[in-house]
Amino acid sequence: MSPSVPSVSQAFLQWAPSSRSAARNDALVRTEEIVTASRLDHDAIIELLRTSLKGLDRAEAEARLNALGANAIAQEGSPTLIEELWVRAKSPLNALLLGLAATSYLLGDLHSALVITIIVALAIGMAFIQEHRSNEAAAKLRGAVKTMASVKRCDTETEEAAASPTGFQEIPLEELVPGDIVRLSAGDMIPADLRLLETKDLFVDQAALTGEALPVEKSAQFDGEVDRDLLSIPNICLMGGNVVSGFATAVVVHTGAQTYFGQLASRVVATRQLTSFEKGVNRFIRLMIYFMLALAPAVFLINGLTKGDWAEALLFALAIAVGLTPELLPMIVTVNLAKGAVAMAEKRVIVKRLNAIQNFGAMDVLCTDKTGTLTQNRVSLSLYLDAFGRVDERVLEYAYLNSQYQSGLKSLLDAAVLDHVELGKNVHLQHDYQVVDEIPFDFNRKRLSVVLSRGQEKRGVGNDVTRFFRRAWGFISAGEAEHLLVCKGAVEETLSCCMFYDQNGKAKKFDEKRRNEILEQTRELNEDGLRVVAVAYKEVKHPPKDYSVDDETGLTLLGFVAFLDPAKESTGAALSALRASGVQIKILTGDNEIVTRKICRDVGLETDRIALGSEIEKLSDEELEELLERVTIFAKLSPDQKARIVKALHRRGHVVGFLGDGINDSLALKAADVGISVDTAVDIAKESADIILLEKSLLVLQQGVIEGRKVFGNIVKYIKMGASSNFGSMFSVLGASFLVPVLPMLPIQVLTNNLLYDFSQTAIPTDDVDEEYLAAPRRWEIGNLFKFMIFIGPISSIFDYSTFFVMLYVFDAWSNAALFQTGWFVESLLSQTLIIHIIRTTKIPFLESRASNALIATSLIISAIGVALPFTPVGEALKFTPLPVLYWPILVGTLTAYAFLTQLVKVWFIERWGM
Repeated sequence: MSPSVPSVSQAFLQWAPSSRSAARNDALVRTEEIVTASRLDHDAIIELLRTSLKGLDRAEAEARLNALGANAIAQEGSPTLIEELWVRAKSPLNALLLGLAATSYLLGDLHSALVITIIVALAIGMAFIQEHRSNEAAAKLRGAVKTMASVKRCDTETEEAAASPTGFQEIPLEELVPGDIVRLSAGDMIPADLRLLETKDLFVDQAALTGEALPVEKSAQFDGEVDRDLLSIPNICLMGGNVVSGFATAVVVHTGAQTYFGQLASRVVATRQLTSFEKGVNRFIRLMIYFMLALAPAVFLINGLTKGDWAEALLFALAIAVGLTPELLPMIVTVNLAKGAVAMAEKRVIVKRLNAIQNFGAMDVLCTDKTGTLTQNRVSLSLYLDAFGRVDERVLEYAYLNSQYQSGLKSLLDAAVLDHVELGKNVHLQHDYQVVDEIPFDFNRKRLSVVLSRGQEKRGVGNDVTRFFRRAWGFISAGEAEHLLVCKGAVEETLSCCMFYDQNGKAKKFDEKRRNEILEQTRELNEDGLRVVAVAYKEVKHPPKDYSVDDETGLTLLGFVAFLDPAKESTGAALSALRASGVQIKILTGDNEIVTRKICRDVGLETDRIALGSEIEKLSDEELEELLERVTIFAKLSPDQKARIVKALHRRGHVVGFLGDGINDSLALKAADVGISVDTAVDIAKESADIILLEKSLLVLQQGVIEGRKVFGNIVKYIKMGASSNFGSMFSVLGASFLVPVLPMLPIQVLTNNLLYDFSQTAIPTDDVDEEYLAAPRRWEIGNLFKFMIFIGPISSIFDYSTFFVMLYVFDAWSNAALFQTGWFVESLLSQTLIIHIIRTTKIPFLESRASNALIATSLIISAIGVALPFTPVGEALKFTPLPVLYWPILVGTLTAYAFLTQLVKVWFIERWGM
């Protein structure tokens, strides 16, 4: 145990939010605690939280985690089995069925009451088992993508902590507890409510909390003015934000539901925009409700007036209303989406938000960066050249110093530099350096500077000779500068800060001619597909108290480091596959035009026209929309410009996907219909994304798109079946109520028919989808669905009426209600089950397209039950009677004619209006 951290003491728990929330208003208590934390100096807040600057030890952290709970907002928790059962049990359908059971019991019909109760139990159990399994599988997949936090623990039991010179280690964000010491750098999510202890040029994006687009600067210093608006306190960072630039060390004050974000969570969830898929499903449900509201009262009045039994007419009308309700739609949707998530995981695609699957399949434009998508994402350092294009070890040395001593998020380029350098072989450091300060990277400056102090000079013959010539050339003076500022960044942005260039160790003043020569040199490197980064320095003899961007002036250009990230061999095939699937590609990159052109040309993209960020900045929204229809490649883009392009495509009616993994991609990820990232992305990119790729590959993404379309196709199958069946039933029920002297079907029979038909559809999520359907993006089209319902639905009524005629005139069921009801029940159930196989495909069913084994099995089982039910004791309880032998060949003929006519109308419909 650390000396300043006892076990979870009563004193700590008295201060901890969870123990006081019951006594006072939660939000007020938490606000006061944050305000208190902001006012205290470092020692006082550390003492209050019973921690130390070395961090908590493992035992204490685990004890606090057990006492206070995981660092997750309440809405993220999984429901218990009891809660899941209750969700399924409390549906209006079940309430209606149990009401009918109670009514039957009170009227003395014990058999009907028992059967209805069994139906309710089966319905709840079936839905629960299906959804629980699917949700559990999907949750496991989402859990595979973890957001980590850098935390300091004062013991070194883990290899990572022991290897880290700072003592920080990566742990899942959920395991943070109050009192933890955390480190923040660019790209990190704010993992909890924090009190800052040390900062350097820290800028935080709080848009998720405030809606403000611009990041705000935070500081460890307290200005003495405390506003009750917690977001305005300079030394407080709240969960839900993310670090744009800079770095910091902080102590955790609140976690999980006790955070400010935890208080807002319910509102955040409530205001999430519905996808086009969710809107379409809701419109379909409303349409079915309108039918139900129109039909049920009419059926009640007609049967009450013509049959005289108003109680029976009411129960029949209620049962018809239940039959018109697509009660299995939520389960079918959930199971389809969850099954799709599992199938996509097998393709190395993790779904974070299930409803994004449909947008994934509907996507017709994919916006992506080139790095790691078009290229191999294996960046290697190829050249280190001075300002005249000659190989120079000093350039590599200074690039190494910048990459090694920066404390923020290291880029792929930094990693390539560090991997290339072998100290004592290709780099010979002249001093033992120590970090003094850092000017962090941001996307406006596109550069990063570190400030170093030189320690004791390293001795040795080689170093002495080198030092002699460096003094002779004027590279360093006899009175060594106190600090060395080393800057590395984008060529144009770094050159803008350079007043001199280095020539054999001497600083020469830039003129326009020399500047143009250097730009031409870098252009030639870019044309060879190399990414070029400038390296500059400044000797600081009179250092300021704190370094800032203003100190990046008067630099001396030392040279360039050039990197190679070649195009993937598979990219051309992946782009062709996406185009064949109806998905356009837009390249949105912050890299320069020349490198972008070379890489895009290598993978087969049209490169005649490349639009730059500077051009886009001058365009109106309307002009940008026009440009997007003509241009595929966009370079030198800022994060705001990427997001603006995504929004413009959305306004043009496209379903837009965005693939990104960097800090600069988070705005575009949020703006896209479906945000796609990779598991190696920065925290903010992963949190903003709906879909996570375990491999940054367009081939993997294309396979995920196809899976998304399969999910959507199977959901649409159920909705088309339900809509057309219900619409046809409306005409059949109205006609039977007028024409038939007996009640067309008992309420319990209607409900049994509905339950069996629903069961036959539960295997739809396992069904295959025709290749033709998967060849293009699929959107929700309520108009097309409405037309399908109008043309296909009434066909079933034709054969229902033919069954009425047979039962009345062939089998003389005018006064035999049980016979009529049984005949229509069997025909209705079998025709609805048969129609599943016709509607599920655009082809000829069974011959050109065959359903999945599971769907065929459920269809056969339900058909067998329907045929056998009149001859069983259960059928007797349901008031069925055995049917005459002649009925069965007539039924076969009816079903054959029904299938043939439906297939003809379906083919005509698809030729006229499409799938």
